[in-house]
Amino acid sequence: MAIAPVVGLIGGALLSGGMPTVLSIFLFALASMMFSAGLMVSNWERAFARDTRTALVAALVVTVVPSMLFGTGFARWVTITHLPIAFGIAGLVSFNALVATMMSGRPQLMYACLVASWAPIALMSGDMRNLGVLGVFTVAMVVLAQYQARKDRERDERRQADERILNRAIDILNDYEETGNGWFWETDRRGLLTYVSAPIAKRLGTRPDRLIGRPITELFDLSHENREGERTIAFHLSARSAFHELAVKAAGNKEDRWWSITGRPIFDSFQNFCGFRGSGTDLTEKKRSQEHASRLAHFDSLTGLANRHQMSQTLEKILTAPNQTHRECAVFLLDLDRFKHVNDTLGHPAGDALLKQVAQRIEVAVGEIGRVGRLGGDEFEVILPGRVPRDRLALVASEIIRSLSQPYSIEGQRVIIGASVGIAISPEHGETSEDVIRNADLALYAAKDGGRGRYHFYSSDLHSAAEARAQMEQDLRDAITEGALELHYQPVVHTATERIAGFEALMRWNHPEHGYISPDRFIPIAEDAGLIQPMGEWALRTACADLAKWPEEVRCAVNVSPLQFANRQLPEIIISAIGEAGIAPSRLELEITESVFLNDDEGTDAMFAALSNIGVRLALDDFGTGYSSLGYLKTAPFNKIKIDQSFVRGATLPGSRNGAIIASITSLAQELGMDTTAEGVETLDELDLVRMHGCSHVQGYIYEKPLTREDATERLRTGLTAIARGPQSARAPRQSMLRKIVLEHNNQHYHGTIRNISSSGALIEGLWNVPPGTIFRIAVTEKLIVTGTTRWSKEDRMGIEFATPLPQSDAGKIDLHVSDTTFALRKAS
Repeated sequence: MAIAPVVGLIGGALLSGGMPTVLSIFLFALASMMFSAGLMVSNWERAFARDTRTALVAALVVTVVPSMLFGTGFARWVTITHLPIAFGIAGLVSFNALVATMMSGRPQLMYACLVASWAPIALMSGDMRNLGVLGVFTVAMVVLAQYQARKDRERDERRQADERILNRAIDILNDYEETGNGWFWETDRRGLLTYVSAPIAKRLGTRPDRLIGRPITELFDLSHENREGERTIAFHLSARSAFHELAVKAAGNKEDRWWSITGRPIFDSFQNFCGFRGSGTDLTEKKRSQEHASRLAHFDSLTGLANRHQMSQTLEKILTAPNQTHRECAVFLLDLDRFKHVNDTLGHPAGDALLKQVAQRIEVAVGEIGRVGRLGGDEFEVILPGRVPRDRLALVASEIIRSLSQPYSIEGQRVIIGASVGIAISPEHGETSEDVIRNADLALYAAKDGGRGRYHFYSSDLHSAAEARAQMEQDLRDAITEGALELHYQPVVHTATERIAGFEALMRWNHPEHGYISPDRFIPIAEDAGLIQPMGEWALRTACADLAKWPEEVRCAVNVSPLQFANRQLPEIIISAIGEAGIAPSRLELEITESVFLNDDEGTDAMFAALSNIGVRLALDDFGTGYSSLGYLKTAPFNKIKIDQSFVRGATLPGSRNGAIIASITSLAQELGMDTTAEGVETLDELDLVRMHGCSHVQGYIYEKPLTREDATERLRTGLTAIARGPQSARAPRQSMLRKIVLEHNNQHYHGTIRNISSSGALIEGLWNVPPGTIFRIAVTEKLIVTGTTRWSKEDRMGIEFATPLPQSDAGKIDLHVSDTTFALRKAS
């Protein structure tokens, strides 16, 4: 359009034979320059985001204004220099045609330019008719511009709608590709890629153009374990057959990624094979979900160990092996000791964290020789395939117990638990998985009954023991329901005044068939069966009720098990029992064992604080026999330390260190402002010993055996004074036996039989009327030979005192297999 003013100027000059005025020439030149700026404005408008008002002003400046200047130039040429009107109109019409052609896409500006080019000649003519025509023309142009704009807008909308319809499928496919979940591919008749989606090329670490012309099979991992999928694709490509959702592993990925591939052959209009076209979807998450589901079906989600189902399958596979020799194996069943206490005090998340560490320790202890699994809760199983010697199995079990008994750190808390192990061996202990597991379970119960923290091999007599245990549990439940349990009270005597300071309440069970059953037998059963809580609450309420009937200065001590101590409701139970009995809280003493400190946590401290606030007295029971640490004595509000009877027994025997231990405990208690009670005092010399070492209280048969409630009440009616009655001294513990021996005196040999034996002497029969003081050399075994002196004799029996005490095992029994003597007596013929 910039050339239009120049062409109009030259054309008009040639046709008229004259030139316009200088001003007209200036107007034509200015219009040309402004039209020239239109291209720059258009580019500027496209390159920069401008608001609509600015763009409109710029468009008017480079289109409407130069059109008016062009029209003004022609109008001056016609009116001043007398250019024929026909030439002027012809120039304007030609200009209008050019404007209509160049600005057809913008009708409003086009019509504005038309009006602007005709307005000057109408205005300069001064004829009102021309002005009227211009007005009508202007209105017509405005109406026409609006109409044209509406039509153009409708046309654009139709065009855009058509384009959306045409591009909808393409856009959907492009969006689908961009998600990365699906992609498309195409090959030629040779199986070479002609198209592949860009996102999938990016995932393979390359560009689409680099994949074009490559075999489609290069998109997949062709390692040995994935060649099945590759062979299937190759078959379909060669057979030119369609395939659907074929799972293959992607190539070139640092992480495992799986695809599902679908394809079909394509043919031209002449049914010539052109190649394949298909799609792929990401199978990775589905594959992982399947693997996770499979893992959950075979492995424990918490510890990662094999679960019960997987361990059962493993054992079944071993026991049903075709070769008889391959059916041998050993099964360990493990149960954690005191795990429930951890759950109750620290919470289940801490229990889960502990189980993870337990699983790791078991795996380390077992190593490569067996498989470890978790059956659920705190139960674990170990399967050792093949024939493993019993001593090797014992070593493995001991290592598991030792490892699991080491301290744990859980959420910043120090936790100690234990483990018991039951062992069954196939085929000796069963040929089916049910038999082997049942017998290992029986062995586990035997290990727990034996004191926990140990292992036990299955033996045939465990069946009867299990039946007896189950029967005892049922009888105990009946006894609780029927109120058949009893509390007996053993006096606790003040050593300085020899007056009864209180009693210890001891639970007793008088079985209707078996008589009184030792608490050592039924208390562990009650703990395993979950009966210890109701039994403990009954004991507390009963003791408080009996205490209300006794003198005010008499106290009563009640044992509180670790399971009761972990119960958050214990303070409320104690307050209720004290309130119902109407007694002072200080008259009730709670005996707590050291095992409550195995989990040194805030719950333990909170429970001690709650009990202390109630006002009851607290006694540390069996001090020195369990979790021996002096750290808890700094904060736990104990009023008394009870010295276990294992330190009192034998304290007066020569060479015993128990006296020093008792002295240390009493000294420690005195420094901490605590009382001490020596348990199990039975002889006068033991009483003198504990008095000498400063024990404030004594409890034992030396004063009184445990009394029924009626007997205890009657005893208090006679007064609080206690009188010590019992043997002067204690002798070493004896064990019964029937052992043939040979005795030598003055080179004469005699046969005899040991009826009982202790570390210091023995009861021997077989020699008649032996004078006291006779010295014998006695061959107890082939290698154990001792010297002894006859202290008394009656008919064919005599008492022998050994010159040197016999060695004892850790269990306190005489060890007849240890001796530094290497010679043996000659046996009499």
